[in-house]
Amino acid sequence: MKLQNVSRLFLAFALFVCLTMPISGAQAKILDQNAPGSFADMVENLLPAVVNISSTQKMEEPEDFPELPQFPDGSPFQDFFEEFMERRNGMPMSPQASLGSGFVIDAKQGYIITNNHVVRDADEVRVTFHDDETLVAEVIGTDEKTDLAVLKVDIKEKDLTAVKFGNSDILRVGDWIVAIGNPFGLGGTVTAGIVSARQRDINAGPYDDFIQTDASINRGNSGGPMFDLEGEVIGINTAIFSPSGGSVGIGFAIPSALAKPVIDQIIKYGRTRRGWLGVRIQQVTEEIAESLSLAKATGALVATVTPDGPAEKAGLKAGDIILEFNGQKVSEMRELPRLVAEASIETDAQVTYWRDARKATAKVKIGELEKAEDDGLIETAEKDKQTEGLKVDSVGLSLKKITDMMRRDYAIPSAVDGVVISAVDPKSEASKKGLFEGDVIVEINQQAVNEPEKAKTIIEKAEKGGRPSVLLLINREGEVRFLALKLKKDKTETE
Repeated sequence: MKLQNVSRLFLAFALFVCLTMPISGAQAKILDQNAPGSFADMVENLLPAVVNISSTQKMEEPEDFPELPQFPDGSPFQDFFEEFMERRNGMPMSPQASLGSGFVIDAKQGYIITNNHVVRDADEVRVTFHDDETLVAEVIGTDEKTDLAVLKVDIKEKDLTAVKFGNSDILRVGDWIVAIGNPFGLGGTVTAGIVSARQRDINAGPYDDFIQTDASINRGNSGGPMFDLEGEVIGINTAIFSPSGGSVGIGFAIPSALAKPVIDQIIKYGRTRRGWLGVRIQQVTEEIAESLSLAKATGALVATVTPDGPAEKAGLKAGDIILEFNGQKVSEMRELPRLVAEASIETDAQVTYWRDARKATAKVKIGELEKAEDDGLIETAEKDKQTEGLKVDSVGLSLKKITDMMRRDYAIPSAVDGVVISAVDPKSEASKKGLFEGDVIVEINQQAVNEPEKAKTIIEKAEKGGRPSVLLLINREGEVRFLALKLKKDKTETE
């Protein structure tokens, strides 16, 4: 037999072995997860649970519509205008409409999930199912902070198909996902992609923790489900980044782990009931960690404590760094709000924090966020904090005059005079040196200051005099230290 024929036979045998060799369960799972041949079977089962949502808001008639003009009896214009006014009174004003998507999570009770912005201020919400049947829905409750809404339809009118939530916490970047929704009002549309990133903060709310995907998501997809390959909802499509208004491959979904507790609360109470700690927090930078003798930048720095709030009653103070909450580590600042929000109200939570270069623990009785908002506790405290102070760009600081509320929130002793740092530019020398909101500047270049304007004048005088830096005397919770800050060079200078 020729050598060429032998080679061909060997290759054919090798190919036969590869095609007929059984593969392990792990190998099959890898092939199934990473390279799906088709989503068709899964989508066929999921489509009946995904709905299109249209909400309408009635428009008020203008009050200044002109009255019927007076015409002589028998005038042909009188009959014309009378007929016009009769028609006008019988015609409703055209309603404003909003289109979105949603999905059924409970077929027995008729609960449907969508985005709050899809049904906000709606007078009527209608749900259209995959078979084109439309039902009027009741809005059970909404939550602006997470942009979620729960609707309900009468199950006596229709048999529903529901889907269940999966665990978004186990998602990995690169996992396959499938999105189904109602883009541009076209009806059930399926797109697929991967998880592009996790824990995205897009400044949409206090609990931002979005899943980013490259699956096509457009206007009208809002409120629709994002599925994993098990057919479970692991996200709720909510927003897109798009300079053009269409999909550019950057979409965002609320993770199921964040959405499910909110939805459960709305179904149970008709509203959210979040836990409340009574603190304002900020990110712990490397410089702040170093200045407080913390080994690495972790946790959430307490910037202010709400008067008479749960944290103050438990002994927490501004300057503490919360490291753990109920046994769960707080690696980054933004993790704490979610942990607190999901804590049971009126229960004791154990908080581990860093103070005076050592760990300490406190038991905090969790309050209710919504009640604190209704009572004005948060608004009153926040309003004063959010007012911009006097900016001094050359040192990257914003300064305010000390008030009684600031003394309580920042633990400033009554005997301490000066100006409070209300904001720190994260790129400034001040941030690198570990200054942060709540610190008190007592002196600048050995001159006492108790007004932001005076502080700015001293710094500007130093700039004009050609001085490279200013010397600050800082008081932090009764402890004082000197700190030299370099002045920013003029933009026209060469650095």
